[in-house]
Amino acid sequence: MKRAGKISFQNPRQVRWLAVLLAIAVLQLSGCEVGPKYHPPVAQAPPAYKEAGNWKPAQPNDQNLGGTWWTIFQDPQLDALELQLNVSNQNLKAAEAQFRQARAVLRYSRADYYPTVTAGPSATRTRVSNNRPPLSSTFDGITYNDFVLPFDFSYQADVWGRVRRTVESNREQAQASAADLATVNLSMHADLALDYFQARSHDAEEQLLNSTVKQYEQALQLTQSQFRGGIASEVEVKQAMTQLKTVQAAAIDVGVLRAQYEHAVAILIGKHPAEFSLPPLPLTAPPPTPVSVPSELLERRPDIAAAERR
Repeated sequence: MKRAGKISFQNPRQVRWLAVLLAIAVLQLSGCEVGPKYHPPVAQAPPAYKEAGNWKPAQPNDQNLGGTWWTIFQDPQLDALELQLNVSNQNLKAAEAQFRQARAVLRYSRADYYPTVTAGPSATRTRVSNNRPPLSSTFDGITYNDFVLPFDFSYQADVWGRVRRTVESNREQAQASAADLATVNLSMHADLALDYFQARSHDAEEQLLNSTVKQYEQALQLTQSQFRGGIASEVEVKQAMTQLKTVQAAAIDVGVLRAQYEHAVAILIGKHPAEFSLPPLPLTAPPPTPVSVPSELLERRPDIAAAERR
């Protein structure tokens, strides 16, 4: 019969070697962690600027971007078009689908935190024929059932931080995708408002040109009457006709530009240009636009937030 013995290290050199081996093992295990932890880069900023003393460090605030900002123009038709853009714009739908995809990828990567359980149950029912040879078999005419319930349980511990780093990366990608969606949303609504007011300004210009055409037509008729009466010369008739044709050509050009902006509005709200028309409504007063904008608007730019998160 053998007795179990104990291992002892009486030699100090053996103790030191054991400590060295343990330290190497700990360093190797810590070095196997996947990737370093991300820290935003530090930008060296001067304590003050000589150009302006009223300044402050930027405070990112892109999460507050949104809302029906176009209502400040107090234009019911623009409000209706902007709301229709939220429903029918294809670029906005594509960005929203990409955001949902990024969130699904994040949920998929988070599933690695938990164990995996799989099961594939099956059931079979078998009946042995009475005519199966040999005829004297004891299994002839017997019906039996077979139930199988395979069960598999697996779990991979996140020792090296692979799952944590993957989840962190996908989380930042999802946040960047959300910022991309906000960028597309802001751009589409701004483009619609810009095209709308451009069309309205061309309505006012076209109205002015049309009234000018009528006045030049009357002036041409008067000059022709004077020419027939011998009061005006043929040169004056040609000049009046040239003025009329010039204004008519300018009115046609303005009408073409106005049609282009109308088509742009139709595309933004997801309609075919042939099926959409914007009734003429001359812009009597310019939309309220501030002379200057605060620097806080830079803190709400979603494209900068998306770039930093990537």
